[in-house]
Amino acid sequence: MHTLSRSHDWPILGPAQVRQLEPLLQALNPTPLMQSAGLACAKLALALAPHARRIWVAAGPGNNGGDGLEAALHLHQWGKKVVVSLLVSPGPGPEDAQAALQRAQLAGVRIQFSAPTDWLQQMDAQDLCIDALLGIGATRPLSADLQACVQAIKNCAAKVLAIDAPTGLNPLSGQWLDGGNSGDTLAVQADHTLSLIAVQAGLLMGHWRDASGQIWLEDLGYLPSQHSVPPLAWLNAPYSAAPKPHASHKGSHGDVAVIGGEGMYTNGMGMTGAAILAATAALHAGAGRVILSLMSGQTSDNAPPDVMQREFERLALEKLHVVCGCGGGTAVQAVLPEVLQRSSGLVLDADGLNAVAQDSALQDALRQRSAHAATQATVITPHPLEAARLLGCNTQQVQNDRLKAAQELAERFQCIVALKGSGTVIAAPGRTPRINITGNGRLAIGGTGDVLAGLVGARMAQGQNTFEAACAAVAQHGQVADDWPPGKALTASRLAQRLA
Repeated sequence: MHTLSRSHDWPILGPAQVRQLEPLLQALNPTPLMQSAGLACAKLALALAPHARRIWVAAGPGNNGGDGLEAALHLHQWGKKVVVSLLVSPGPGPEDAQAALQRAQLAGVRIQFSAPTDWLQQMDAQDLCIDALLGIGATRPLSADLQACVQAIKNCAAKVLAIDAPTGLNPLSGQWLDGGNSGDTLAVQADHTLSLIAVQAGLLMGHWRDASGQIWLEDLGYLPSQHSVPPLAWLNAPYSAAPKPHASHKGSHGDVAVIGGEGMYTNGMGMTGAAILAATAALHAGAGRVILSLMSGQTSDNAPPDVMQREFERLALEKLHVVCGCGGGTAVQAVLPEVLQRSSGLVLDADGLNAVAQDSALQDALRQRSAHAATQATVITPHPLEAARLLGCNTQQVQNDRLKAAQELAERFQCIVALKGSGTVIAAPGRTPRINITGNGRLAIGGTGDVLAGLVGARMAQGQNTFEAACAAVAQHGQVADDWPPGKALTASRLAQRLA
């Protein structure tokens, strides 16, 4: 058992993959899988709360509840005071869960069918609550009984350990089970989550980033290289900077051109700052040369002096890695056909993506770039609303299955996709996507997406494989935010200047 580490190559599964694996793993293990899972949970509980005077296990009627009952049995046998609140459902439950209940009863574990009100009032921070209500089987809004139990957990002063997943969130998407967007939505806020077999995709995305606490993994014998069930995704690797060779020059590290920044005169709202942010990011990320081409055709005094400025007509697109769309407004539509056809490498963002979503000819031109993949590598960096426009759906549909949405975009447009958000997904045609876990809520401000686009362009220009360039840029972008000094405001311009 170990904690989630950014340096570890973690496989990420969904509920369907775990169910496929369970019989395969059971065939290799003489001990029932549920008993192994319960023992792992009990050991972790003891490590997390060694001085607990009271341990409350909230157990549901399914296999997750069975894991909780097995954990309660071991903790009881080790001398801990344990009480189980068992939620029962009509009809017989899973056989393993029924066996776990019988084992716990025979061992003398205190089992009742409501929350232990007397205990809850006395539990404090050294005690422990184990959430074993739903696990990976959660798909529907909580029943009234589950809501009452979740509310009791939230009101409890003890630390919370969730088995598989905190109750109240979808294990595939990380979204609230009731479909709401409010932070007041009823769900367990865990201090620790024990993932069994593999980490669930939802733990790394959406609201689960806040609700899961420290993630632990007990693989129960699952080895991706030895089992026929492939993971849904892999954890994105951390960014590691490589030193520039001494025998290099500015041409060795690629040329990036940033095209965007609609002028004030077009629609009464100047957006040149977005393009300048992307250019600043590319510059600080180590691109050999950075060229800024504003939609106004004019130069800006706000651009860093290290950045060259050039009219669009004078850009040698075939020799450049282009970042297009940042602050481009409607003006970017006029140059997109040429950008899509001629650019050596391309990062398409923001208004560039919105223009493509509205024009089938531009969509065809984006797809056709893949025919020249050796010289025309492409990355698109949509946020969920931009992704929804490209897919012809709504934002909620994208968020409900971010892995599917990112992969569908990659296949449809034959390019690399970085679907931004809590748990950015990096996808490519024909390969397993990655989920990134660096970054935090400080990035939820204007301009940070422009910084990411410029950073991706710089990594591509420096010769990285396009998919790896996108993965490295996303990891670095989030890591800089994670390392941000406490108490100091993060702005997009400061973020761009911190890249190295």
